[in-house]
Amino acid sequence: MKSEDTPFEGGPMDGRVLPVLLGPTGHPPKTYRIPVPDAAGGPPTVLVYRRVPRGHSRLGFQQGWRYEYDPEGERGSRLKWPWSKPGAGQSGKPDDTDG
Repeated sequence: MKSEDTPFEGGPMDGRVLPVLLGPTGHPPKTYRIPVPDAAGGPPTVLVYRRVPRGHSRLGFQQGWRYEYDPEGERGSRLKWPWSKPGAGQSGKPDDTDG
């Protein structure tokens, strides 16, 4: 499998460059999760990084990818559909207040 040296920005991994495995399309994964073990033996903390474009050339071609730290982690990773309303119920049905 191919890998690409990818820079990380923000959070505890700021400034580091790690080799990240590329998928079948030649791109690194959209999210990169790094489990950090707890010193007290508790559950590990998971650092979440999101893939963003590194930059563009003068001709407009993308020059690769980098990862930015996402402090929200798992909470911010839910899909947000354009037709979803904020605070919609679990059943997906609108709230019926008149019966």
